[in-house]
Formats: sequence, structure tokens, C-alpha cells
Amino acid sequence: QVQLAESGGGLVQAGGSLRVSCVASGGTFSDYSMGWFRQAPGQERNFVAGIRWSGGTDYADSVKGRFTISRDNAKNTMYLQMNSLKPEDTAVYYCAVSRSQWILRRSTAYDYWGQGTQVTVSS
Repeated sequence: QVQLAESGGGLVQAGGSLRVSCVASGGTFSDYSMGWFRQAPGQERNFVAGIRWSGGTDYADSVKGRFTISRDNAKNTMYLQMNSLKPEDTAVYYCAVSRSQWILRRSTAYDYWGQGTQVTVSS
């Protein structure tokens, strides 16, 4: 059974940085893409960033240049380094795994989800 576990969320002031991590277990993730989504209260779950097994990446325009996604395939771990955080980045951040090799921005394309970790950016 595939399980994803996020960690690293918290409270930070605007302009600060945080790194969230996601550890995947219970499966083989070769050729799978992984992604980060976020959901603010009353809003839809939106794509933040995605990464292919080979390392190719994609970012939402709202985070491009500020966030960096990476993965360590040997550890089945994905990271999201978030710099220059803004109050509008406040949300629950979810990691997800897609059995597609491609990075897809729609949440329905992802097969496995973590429980989420709260990121709060104060102004």
C-alpha cells in the first residue's frame, strides 16, 4: 500500500523560507511523476510544482522563481524549497504521486496523496 508522508510545514514571516518534504513508501516509483499541490480554505486544490523521475520540472506561474522542487529517487523523497514566501502562499500543501511519467497539472491525474502539511505565512 502506497503511503505518502509530508513534513516541514510551519509558520514563517513574509519573505522567509521553508522546505517541505514528502517520503513515499509501499511501492515502486520508477518512472512515476510526483507533484505538490496546495489548498487554501474555501479554495480548490491547485498545482504548485511537479517533477518527473528523470528530473524534469514544471511550476505554476505564481511560484516560479521562488519555489524549487527536487527529488531523491534513492530515498523515495521529494522536496519543495520555498523562498520569498508571501501571505498568499498560506495553504495546506499536499504531495502526490502520478503513475504517469509526465507532469500533469490536474489533481485528478494523481493516484496517491499525502495527508498534507500546513504552511502559514504571516504578513
